[in-house]
Amino acid sequence: MSQPDPRPYLTLRADGRHEIEVKRSRFICHLARVGDEQAAQEFIAGIRKQYWDARHNCTAFVVGADQRRERSNDDGEPAGTAGVPMLEVLRRRGVTDSVAVVTRYFGGVLLGAGGLVRAYGGAVSAALDEIGLVERRPVALLLVAVDHTRAGRLENELRAAGHTVRESHYEARGVQIEVGVPEPQVPAFHAWLAEVSGGTAEAVPVGQTFVEVPWTEPV
Repeated sequence: MSQPDPRPYLTLRADGRHEIEVKRSRFICHLARVGDEQAAQEFIAGIRKQYWDARHNCTAFVVGADQRRERSNDDGEPAGTAGVPMLEVLRRRGVTDSVAVVTRYFGGVLLGAGGLVRAYGGAVSAALDEIGLVERRPVALLLVAVDHTRAGRLENELRAAGHTVRESHYEARGVQIEVGVPEPQVPAFHAWLAEVSGGTAEAVPVGQTFVEVPWTEPV
């Protein structure tokens, strides 16, 4: 099993679309969560195919939990006035594993370089505000083994205590419950589990995963 990057990071809450208008030009921003550069490029190709009649489909993406791979494209707009400000918004907001495509339908009024920078960056920023972000936090993945008679009650107690219950696997010999626990809290979790189960349940580490928590930008 591959291990995820141990640091928390921000990404999109969901895929989405948001549109703004600037001096009669339409700027349609599509955002999507992606796991790698190939997925980002496939999403970009799909939007360009869908909006083939638009004058510009400008793009930016960042992938990797440490923001290690990023690209932008002005798609015919003056150099540095579209893809770069779009990418800068993603960087400034700390967003990764995400791709942005801003489709422009020209409204007949020239915006100038500064106007284009503000419009393309503003389209991505407004879309991020509309769709929202989540923080992906790394947690240890533990498998809790318990017998059938205690499984339902234990699962309820896990949830009530605020632990992240991912899945429950019912088998002939018992039930296995996948639980995500922040790494520093693992020793305390083992002590809690022994207490609430009367020593009848045990947890073994099986790797790492992420949990997603709604995120609001600090004021």
